[in-house]
Amino acid sequence: MGIVAALIIGAIAGWLAGKIVHGAGFGLIGNIVVGIIGALVASWVLPQLHIALATGTVGAIVDATIGAVIVLVILSLIRRV
Repeated sequence: MGIVAALIIGAIAGWLAGKIVHGAGFGLIGNIVVGIIGALVASWVLPQLHIALATGTVGAIVDATIGAVIVLVILSLIRRV
């Protein structure tokens, strides 16, 4: 996957995660970063849990969104402290 595709998928995943975890969005650039970090987290966590979702672009967006939600929840817990 190219860098442009990764940025677009990261942006979509970050935006979706921001909608799922209310009040934890970081703006467009922050959401892209959270989405990319979320994709990295999901690429490690989901295989550890033996979870295999769809492949292709939609699967990448779903995986990255799951990872981004995990990242946003962790970041919101850190912000509270």
